[in-house]
Amino acid sequence: MHEPGAVWPRVIDHIRALGVEAMEIWQRGERLFMIVETTDDFPRPVDAQSLVEENLRWETMMDRFQRRLKDAAPGEKWSPLERIFILAEHAGVRD
Repeated sequence: MHEPGAVWPRVIDHIRALGVEAMEIWQRGERLFMIVETTDDFPRPVDAQSLVEENLRWETMMDRFQRRLKDAAPGEKWSPLERIFILAEHAGVRD
């Protein structure tokens, strides 16, 4: 469902209208991991009701594939993560 050209174009328009500049979704078994780069004013209000409605249809269709984490808030599909390690920030011993 997420191969290039498979996601409905209006859904892509909605994502971009929110202020998403880059997005990747990674999969391992039944788990998904999303990396999103956004504008400073994310999420922007989306005035085009047609974009909102099309995105809701897509989210409803994708919902059957998504299993919530046990500690997720009600209605929460995507849970924010806290980055705890960046290799570039660490010095090491180099030969």
